[in-house]
Amino acid sequence: MELTTVWFLLVAVLFTGYFVLEGFDFGVGMLLPVLGRDDRERRVLINTIGPVWDGNEVWLITAGGAMFAAFPEWYATLFSGFYLPLLLILLALIARGVAFEYRHKRPEAWWKRRWDTAIFLGSLVPAVLWGVAFANILRGVPLSADHEYVGGLLDLLNPYALLGGATTGALFLTHGAVFVALKTVGDIRHRARALAVRAGAGAAVLAVAFLAWTLGIRSSAAAVALAAVAALALLAAVAAARVRREGWAFTGTAVAVALTVATLFTALYPNLLPSTADPAGTLTAANAASTGYTLKIMTWVAVVFTPIVLAYQGWTYWVFRRRIGVAHIPRH
Repeated sequence: MELTTVWFLLVAVLFTGYFVLEGFDFGVGMLLPVLGRDDRERRVLINTIGPVWDGNEVWLITAGGAMFAAFPEWYATLFSGFYLPLLLILLALIARGVAFEYRHKRPEAWWKRRWDTAIFLGSLVPAVLWGVAFANILRGVPLSADHEYVGGLLDLLNPYALLGGATTGALFLTHGAVFVALKTVGDIRHRARALAVRAGAGAAVLAVAFLAWTLGIRSSAAAVALAAVAALALLAAVAAARVRREGWAFTGTAVAVALTVATLFTALYPNLLPSTADPAGTLTAANAASTGYTLKIMTWVAVVFTPIVLAYQGWTYWVFRRRIGVAHIPRH
């Protein structure tokens, strides 16, 4: 296997890990004003992701770094052409991180409400815009023969991309609701599980429509198979949530998110960013890659350090595996 293919797969794996892990973070943040009826319940929701949310974001940093090093042309074109959406995602993630740290600094209700709003918006905006961005990556955008983006903001807000944003938003909401049901006890757990069933049904409709449209744009036998399994996994997750099997439900939503991302990358390859304006402007794994020597060095670094990072993050989830509830939150 060529190193360009290896690094395309590694970038796909990194983004898949990011969306699976950060996906439930986004879902919990979006559910904060829905499931949190008072301050103690909202603190329970925040505490379910408190030990892991910042570690989950490392996957995005690593994915961006891998894109920059392995496919610099892809990175440059993507981050310049998608500048405004990616800037909004960055600002939302910053606001969300600050909110987690500052929310508890003062006891006033108005202070906490403002940071709760920041958590909600800081979760909703990336959840939707990531879907918009990746839908445009697969569909293609106007690129010149020099690989320069020649479109405008409205080119990115096409119906297919908006459906992609709605799909990722609904998937992450369902994923987060299942995670809350898995990590909590008492009334919050029951409400989260019931919400997961309702949200999952809506997410399934959106996901089937989006994946069917995706396969109509670019398709392969592998992409069709992955899309079918993704849809079945989401339906299985909803069924598991209905019978109070939160562990299986979370596995189902994680698989559904992972295979949805895998479907997009599989349908995209060997392209990295198709051009809808000039076919010569299409970025591929071959014409956007770094030198072979660079890829070889990166591969050895990845072989050494990836298992260490995975082991550390797995240990973190194991340490903070217990359920929590309102009884664990002291009154102020």
